[in-house]
Amino acid sequence: MSKSAPRGDAAGSADDGDETDESLVGEGVSRREDAALLRGEAEFTDDLRAPGMAHLALVRSECAHGDVVDVDTSEAAAREDVVAAFTWADVAASDAPGTLPLATGPLDCDPPEHPLLARDRVRYQGQPVAAVVAEDRYAAADAARAVDVTYDEREAVVDPAEATEQSAPDLFEEVPNNLALTSELGDAEETKAAFEDADRVVSLDVENNRLMPTAMEPRAALARWSAGDERLTVEMTAQAPHGERRKFAHSLGLTESDIRVVAPRVGGGFGHKNTPYPGDSLAGWAAMELGRPVKWTATRRGNYLAGNHGRDHRTRGEVAVDDDGTIRGLRVETRANAGGYGLGAGPAMPANYGTLLASQYDVPAIHCETSVAFTNTAPVHSYRGAGRPEAIYVTERLVDAAARELGADPVEFRRRNQLAPEDLPHETAVGASYDSGDYEATMDAALDAVDYADRTATERDDDGRYVGVGVACLVESSGFSFESGVVRVEPDGNVRAYAGTHSHGQGHETTYAQIVADELGVPYETVAVGEGDTDRIPKGTGTFASRSTIAGGNAVAESAREVREQARQVAGYLLDADPDAVALDEGTFRVCGSDETVSFAEVAAAAYGPGLPDDLSPGLEATTFYEPEGTTYPHGTHVAVVAVDPETGDIEILRYVAADDCGERVNPTIVEGQIHGGVAQGIGQARYEQTAYDDDGELLTDSMQTYAVPRAEQIPEMETRATVSPSPRNDLGVKGVGEAGTIGAPPALANAVADALEPLGVRHVDMPLTDERVWRAIREAER
Repeated sequence: MSKSAPRGDAAGSADDGDETDESLVGEGVSRREDAALLRGEAEFTDDLRAPGMAHLALVRSECAHGDVVDVDTSEAAAREDVVAAFTWADVAASDAPGTLPLATGPLDCDPPEHPLLARDRVRYQGQPVAAVVAEDRYAAADAARAVDVTYDEREAVVDPAEATEQSAPDLFEEVPNNLALTSELGDAEETKAAFEDADRVVSLDVENNRLMPTAMEPRAALARWSAGDERLTVEMTAQAPHGERRKFAHSLGLTESDIRVVAPRVGGGFGHKNTPYPGDSLAGWAAMELGRPVKWTATRRGNYLAGNHGRDHRTRGEVAVDDDGTIRGLRVETRANAGGYGLGAGPAMPANYGTLLASQYDVPAIHCETSVAFTNTAPVHSYRGAGRPEAIYVTERLVDAAARELGADPVEFRRRNQLAPEDLPHETAVGASYDSGDYEATMDAALDAVDYADRTATERDDDGRYVGVGVACLVESSGFSFESGVVRVEPDGNVRAYAGTHSHGQGHETTYAQIVADELGVPYETVAVGEGDTDRIPKGTGTFASRSTIAGGNAVAESAREVREQARQVAGYLLDADPDAVALDEGTFRVCGSDETVSFAEVAAAAYGPGLPDDLSPGLEATTFYEPEGTTYPHGTHVAVVAVDPETGDIEILRYVAADDCGERVNPTIVEGQIHGGVAQGIGQARYEQTAYDDDGELLTDSMQTYAVPRAEQIPEMETRATVSPSPRNDLGVKGVGEAGTIGAPPALANAVADALEPLGVRHVDMPLTDERVWRAIREAER
């Protein structure tokens, strides 16, 4: 097993006399979550049952843009197994506001909030228009098909650039030209001067293709209303249970304390399960209306039609360079798609997108203009990376294009402009404050793995295919906002830790247990970890944006340190010694310089028993609200080696190496797993996945038959390398890693294909790099 670089004394310090011979942090401990998953014992939301439970099905609009003239639910409501059929009129007649909250980021306009059921107009195909509740899910689905909806159809617009033209149909009267948001980052005049002074300007038009998050588990919720204490409990697929509680309160007109949200096992999140949906809230609303439990589970098609999509950027990028290879400035203009409602401008916001345009380079001047438009498509929100992949893709494609324009090796061009370790901390021209790292060392680790120094300029294999190597350097921002952590020692000496994050594949039950066991000096097996229940944790931010170990891990670590100190005080009392002279060593408290000891379990029992002196509080428990000192910036270099058949456009990935630095690695095996999963999704974007609408707003890729999620055989064997540069901005020295693969893979593969096709005159191919697109690019170059 690999081990991280030394991080100091986790379980104690020289000042307090604690010792740790073996540190669990840094060890590749096997994931404790997997046994239940492999045996089929893990319960997901759709596995849950409740006495008297009914099922909710949604009637989704097949019209992308139109006025709702009539919704006739009479036939559906008359069916034998149907409990009720609802429209917006029913929601409006209740005490609930009945709308989903707007985007977390500020908009330039004030559009109406997304109604749980269409109020008077639909703005994307798949928007819920009515809901049917029946005794079983099949009866509910059949009855939903019996609801008759009449529309007065309007013209639709799906392209964000076309949506802002004067001739485009308006989605909201309150939003002129459909502009949801315009933002500007960096100094325009300074950047203009840098471009004027540079020897040359290299430009590129790129598209970051629209994606549909495809987790194994679709959205689902089971809601129960307790009339006795007037409290709603919702068990659901959620990345941030406390955030969902807040959104339910907004939609249903309750206070947060009236609501309990529980997230059981969740089969993948990827940002898709961190935003509000009508189905979740309607299950809660219907449970309150009917006085019985109501479950809603999205179909795969429903998930594709109305689950938040990701990416969808169209960008014009320019880089100003001198002939010696020095980057002088970067200029970017991006048009992004918000979809039908203002739920998710976040990924295009400057903090998530523009601030990372410098990547790993010393770029003295940057200017970024972003516009986000409403269109008649499903709402667009965060997808694994949420703005970071979009930014790095632009910069890494531009850097590659600039190197080729200058006739320089793309790696040497990068070396010339990379920030050195002594340059850090470093504030970029657009306000990002990088914390630590050795970018060149990480890049060299990836390049050495593929013997980059030995490659020739143009290579063809025995089959006549063109071989290309693509390099992509990346920087990611991670770890913002606070997190809560609770650590409690039970009277028998076992430990329970709770955090406001939520693990849906990240392995928190393992990594948090490693952290707490180290801090308390107790066996790893005695530490249980819980998440996903708003009644167990007073407040939490959740799991997204590669933040969990930075915020949640440090929160439980700090609570464990406080509990350790409480236990030391009790041990001092039991040993009749000054607590400062008591050391904790492998689960035993010992008076320094003597053989007098007391076990951790004995201390726990005494802490909950009678007879403690007045100056000691009973129990061993601590709650921490931890906020890192600043954002961390993990980095990496990903290298792809591909072979392209010039006759068919077929691409084979021959090698894929990911070298990443996420600071201290609590569990290197889990880190590698996160990288593998991210790279697989990044390959999906680069090679296969593309959300397609026709001009009328009809989704053409509404199933897994038409939306090309990569299969196992299409994902190459991955090689990983690691460097460790601890972050000075949190106590554990960790940085995020969950999104590194989705950030690095798309530009690495795009650069590899461009490198392979350079002898044929192909400069750029937009993602997804399908065989047909590559073939057409080659034929176009030939002409």
